[in-house]
Amino acid sequence: MSATTATAQAVRLGPVSGRLRWRSVLVPLTTGVVLVLVSALSLGRGDFPIGVGDVLRTLVGLGDPSQAFVLLELRAPRIVVGALVGTALGLAGALFQTFARNPLASPDVLGITQGASVGAVAAIVLAGGGGPAGALLGGLGVPVAALAGALLAGSLLLALTWRSGIDGYRLVLVGIALWSAAAALTDWLLTRADITDAAAAYVWITGSLNARTWDHALPLLGTLAVVLPLALATSRVLGVLQFGDDTARGLGVRLPLAQTVVVLLAVVAVAVAVAASGPVTFVALVVPQIAVRLTGGSRPPLLASALLGAVLVVGADLAARTALPQALPVGILTAVLGAPYLLWLLVRGRRRTT
Repeated sequence: MSATTATAQAVRLGPVSGRLRWRSVLVPLTTGVVLVLVSALSLGRGDFPIGVGDVLRTLVGLGDPSQAFVLLELRAPRIVVGALVGTALGLAGALFQTFARNPLASPDVLGITQGASVGAVAAIVLAGGGGPAGALLGGLGVPVAALAGALLAGSLLLALTWRSGIDGYRLVLVGIALWSAAAALTDWLLTRADITDAAAAYVWITGSLNARTWDHALPLLGTLAVVLPLALATSRVLGVLQFGDDTARGLGVRLPLAQTVVVLLAVVAVAVAVAASGPVTFVALVVPQIAVRLTGGSRPPLLASALLGAVLVVGADLAARTALPQALPVGILTAVLGAPYLLWLLVRGRRRTT
């Protein structure tokens, strides 16, 4: 092993060699530690306060049985769902932004989360109105309807963008159009709903972790157990794709297949996350750009983005429950944090073009 730069080293293991950037290793490790501490702090806050030390002892099986019940049965599902949702959104944002080579490429901008909102609002509004469509949506339930809406929006995005491959610029333009159409459809559904159904729909579309159970966490965990390793396996392809389509073809990348796999992985990650918690906005937009600045790389790192997404959602939920006079849905707080960042991106992009 010999040093090549101050931040990277050449590593050789038998016939395999490569360059290791220590910031790319330290940032995920540090973020993982922060995630554990923030989760423990969040687990201890509530009507029955529990110290962080007692929380950690309970998690390793050394705590009081009454505390174990409160932590593992009542509070842990909410924290686990929040961490998994943040992981999925951070991963999806990194995939979209790297593929499109555009920091504005996120599920919120591309219409996928809005597609999930259409499905969920339709399930809430039409199920209360009766009829065949209402019976079908009512039978599916809000999470499944949201999952179907997100997958449909992602499929439309892929189909409308495809022209012997997927162009990142066209992806963003088509996504914005889909977002606008889905938002209009959501508004139309809300205008025909009665006040009770409309109130329930508004609670869902703000993004919330309230009343989450292990039934919400298990589908997320199972999906991420498949999607996350597959996404990490595309890291080399993503590194090539950022140099342009012609370069990727010249290096032997099967471009249409690689592009389709990356977009599908991102869409599935977003779909299951939104189905579990509602649209927790701006996480997928902000987190990859924070991760790329922390690691000092040329593109958003997948693992660091996923872990930072988990920290952001769990931390925002903790702040929304404890730091404010009244508890708020986590999606409101992430929107408050992310909206100024979006404006800054737009202003910076305009300055660069002028």
